[in-house]
Amino acid sequence: MQVDGPLDFSQVGILSSLAAPLAAAGISIFAISTFDTDFLFVKQASLAKALRALKRAGMCVSHALPRK
Repeated sequence: MQVDGPLDFSQVGILSSLAAPLAAAGISIFAISTFDTDFLFVKQASLAKALRALKRAGMCVSHALPRK
């Protein structure tokens, strides 16, 4: 998943606010932060559960289906 960017350096806690509901739902993540956005990787089998957890936490979530 990709956070819509670009993100300003003064914005703090974005990754934490995304990781917390996923951790509470028992979903492991691999996170990468760049200079203007963040990426969260979850296992394919956990993707639907991750999207539901983020929506329940009040996040605006949109996604495209993975390529096959």
